[in-house]
Amino acid sequence: MKLEASYATPTQHHNPIELFTTTAAWDGDQLTLYEPSQFMYGAKNNTAKKLGVAADKVHAVSPFVGGAFGCKAQLTPRTGLVALAARKLNRPVKLVATRDQGFTIATYRAETRHRIRMGAQRDGKITSFQHEGWEVSSRPDDYSVAGVEDSARLYGFGAVKTGVTIVHADRNTPGFMRSPPVVPYIYALESAMDELAVKLDLDPIELRRRNDAMRDATGKEWSSRSLMKCYDEAAAAFGWSRRTARPGSMRDGDWLIGWGCATAVYPTHIGAATARVRLDAGGRAHVEVAAHEIGTGVMTVVGQIAAERLGLPLNQVQVELGDSRFPPVPVAGGSNQTASCCSAVAQACDALMAKLNAAGGGNSVEAKLDKLGVSMLEEYAEFIPDDAKPKPGAESPIKKLYAGMPTLVGGSHGKKNMYALGAEFVEVRVHAHTREIRVPRLVGAFAAGRIMNTRTAHSQYMGAMIWGVSSALHEATEIDPGNARYVNDNLADYMIPVNADIQQLDVILVPEEDHEVNPVGVKGIGELGNVGTAAAVANAVYHATGIRVRELPIRLEKLLTA
Repeated sequence: MKLEASYATPTQHHNPIELFTTTAAWDGDQLTLYEPSQFMYGAKNNTAKKLGVAADKVHAVSPFVGGAFGCKAQLTPRTGLVALAARKLNRPVKLVATRDQGFTIATYRAETRHRIRMGAQRDGKITSFQHEGWEVSSRPDDYSVAGVEDSARLYGFGAVKTGVTIVHADRNTPGFMRSPPVVPYIYALESAMDELAVKLDLDPIELRRRNDAMRDATGKEWSSRSLMKCYDEAAAAFGWSRRTARPGSMRDGDWLIGWGCATAVYPTHIGAATARVRLDAGGRAHVEVAAHEIGTGVMTVVGQIAAERLGLPLNQVQVELGDSRFPPVPVAGGSNQTASCCSAVAQACDALMAKLNAAGGGNSVEAKLDKLGVSMLEEYAEFIPDDAKPKPGAESPIKKLYAGMPTLVGGSHGKKNMYALGAEFVEVRVHAHTREIRVPRLVGAFAAGRIMNTRTAHSQYMGAMIWGVSSALHEATEIDPGNARYVNDNLADYMIPVNADIQQLDVILVPEEDHEVNPVGVKGIGELGNVGTAAAVANAVYHATGIRVRELPIRLEKLLTA
């Protein structure tokens, strides 16, 4: 059995509620920079390079970020220009970009095209897989996300061939947007898996089960793989056994009902990181990391790991972050921040406890510090993942981190494939006459190693899946081809769903232990939840209508004209 199909995803832009702002203030030759950032040491060092000053002359501050997901991970030209203006005027200068300006001064998700070819035996075993991708970039830049690195490893394909072509156009350079490599590429793969299941007359879950494998096509093993556990739990919660396979066979009055599913996957990243932890005689801990609170709850989980390792109640731990005067950690992106920060903090706390335990002198912290002859104990830790440890003569990843160059490892690049996985199920309702599309119900089950905080994890998965519905049905940057300008560069015309559009959304946290990914066993969840949603919606629309839409977004006019 052979399948060949082409898929497409549109340009998509960030629309954070917090606009792109920069404030620069000089005190002599010292610059203080206030700018929403996902990487303090990147902002500090790159601004210094732009201005031609030493990095220690720049102090970057960004304790909280009001919407990021990639758009505030890289330095933009405005930062240096505002700093130059402030130095020239000898007074603080603040720039607040308008919302439409945010479409051109920041990055976006690039438009992509895909061609997938698969060959399978009658029993559903896939013997060959080919994934070709095309991505739009600017004229001078070779930026690409190249998600074939991950699509090629998701199942036990026999033979694999992949390739990505960059299409240069008169656009500004794209960049990171939540789950940048996998959102477009896994949409194409998971849509093709559904099409193949239809051709083979197999249940879509069963097709994935028959191609579930602990090794990829190169023979590399997965560190852990709980994909089918996710499918089993999500399918049971969703009621998948009640689904009838024939398209258009499920109906409620004038509404056609469709059920679809798809896999979510994201590489597990971790980077070299540092941390400083102080413990005083009152048993209070103070943690400093130059991390970034972008709404994911890193301040909470860093406090939790410190409390756990020091044996303190959480209210005895104070966490400070978002300042380049604190020890550096990697960029808040790639779902690495919890694993990286917590590993460094845990290392510092363990060193503190080792000193306290060696001191003797009673059970209380105060007694142990008295024994040591100090009123406070401090530890600074430098954590380097095993796969990031430098070879003899190579530059230390910690030195590179201080220079604003993070070192991230994991995913498919280590000794084993390290990924978080999930299964997403969607119910759509399509009006038989008007073709209006509704998504009343979603269920997602995710396995991502140790979950540091179930409340923040649940919240992230919910938001991510709703965003996935957005990419499936609404979200696209409309480009005027005659004038090469973005048309819907505002919140009124840039269509997205809101929480009220979804009647029921259930998140299942599948327990999983993986002691190989990093010292704290965290896989990362920030980008996993919205990876499979678009394909699950597209597959559900096909099940409801019998119409296969292969180009996102799926708007009602595509169902009316089909």
